[in-house]
Amino acid sequence: MVVNTYPLARRRFLWWLATTEEALLKNCLVDQNRYAIIGMLVLGTWMFATLAWTYFFSTIVQPFGIAMLLGIFMGWIILQIDRALIKGIKRKGKQLYLSILFRCILATSIGLFMAQPALIFLFEKEINLQVSIDNELRKKEKRQLQENVIGLEKNAFLNKKKAAKNELDSLYSAMNSARAAFIAETDGTGGSKKIGLKDIAMAKQSAYLKLDADYQQRVAALTPQIQYADSSLKAIDASIQHEQEQFQLLLNNGFITRIEALNHLVQNNTAVAFRYYLLVMILLLIELMPVLAKLLLPEGTYDLNVALQEELEQKMALNNQAQTNIFFEDMQPALRDRTSEKIKYWKADTSSTHDALWDDFKKTIRTNNNY
Repeated sequence: MVVNTYPLARRRFLWWLATTEEALLKNCLVDQNRYAIIGMLVLGTWMFATLAWTYFFSTIVQPFGIAMLLGIFMGWIILQIDRALIKGIKRKGKQLYLSILFRCILATSIGLFMAQPALIFLFEKEINLQVSIDNELRKKEKRQLQENVIGLEKNAFLNKKKAAKNELDSLYSAMNSARAAFIAETDGTGGSKKIGLKDIAMAKQSAYLKLDADYQQRVAALTPQIQYADSSLKAIDASIQHEQEQFQLLLNNGFITRIEALNHLVQNNTAVAFRYYLLVMILLLIELMPVLAKLLLPEGTYDLNVALQEELEQKMALNNQAQTNIFFEDMQPALRDRTSEKIKYWKADTSSTHDALWDDFKKTIRTNNNY
C-alpha cells in the first residue's frame, strides 16, 4: 500500500500546478508522486520567475513595493505559460517532435530572459565597477565628439589669437632691439662707441621711437581682438563643460547599462565568461525542468485514464449530436402538419394578416425547440 506523506491541501496544490485532473488522479497512487514532483518543479520555476522579475523591475521602478507587485504579476504569467506548456505535451500523436521542439524553444527563450536579472544580481559588484569604467569611457567619447563638432570654430579663434600675438611679439622684438642699439650708442658700449647724442645715436633714437610708436599702435589695434578671442574660447569651454555636466546627469546604472557592462565583462575576462555561461545553463534548466520532467517521466495509469476519459467524452458528444439529429428528423412531419393546418386556418380567417401568421409560426417553432 502506498502511503502519501503530503498533506492533502499541499498535494492538491501540487497537482494543480502540474495541470492534472484531480478526479482522475486520486485513484492513481503511483502517478500521484510523479505529478507532485512536476508540481514542485513548476513551483520552483514560479518562485524563480517572481524573484527575477521583481529584481528586474526594482532597477527601473521605485518604490520597491511597486516593483514587487509587478514581479508577482509577471511571475504569475510565467506560471500560466509553464502550465500551458506542460498541459499541451502529448507523447503520442501527429507532429510530436515538432510540438515538443516548439515548447522547448519557448521555454528556452523565457529562461534566457529570466537568467539576465539573476546574473546581474550574482555579479553585482563586478558589474558596478565595470559600469563606472564604461561611464568614464562614455564621457571621454562625448568630450571627443564635442571637440570634433566645435573644433573648427575653436581653432579659428586660436589661430587668430596666435597670429595677433606673433605679430606683437615680432614688433616688440624689433622695437626692443632698436632701443638696445640706441642705448648702446649713447653710452659708448656699442655702435660707433662715441659717447653723446651724435648723428648716429639720433638716427638710432629716431628708428627706435618709430618702432615703438608702431608697436603701441598695433597693441591698441590687436589687444581687443585677442581679448575677444579669449572670451570666445572661454565661452566655448564653458559650453563644453555645461554639456559634460548635463551628460553626467544622464549616466546611470539601469538595467540596460548593467547588461552592457556584463557583456563587456564576459568579453574581457575569461574567468567571468566561464562562470557566466555555466550559470546561464543552470538557470536555463530551472525553466526547462518542468517540461523535461513531463517528457522524461514514464506514462502511468493517469495518462491512460485521461485518454479513456477523452475518448468517452468524444463518444458521448457524438452520440448526443446523433440523437438530436434523429429527434429533429422525427419532428419534421408533425411540424409540417401543424404548419399546413395554421395556413389553412389563416386562409379561412379573412381578417388575419401575414404578420400575424408569421408570429404564430415563430411561436410554434420556439415551442417545439423547448421540447
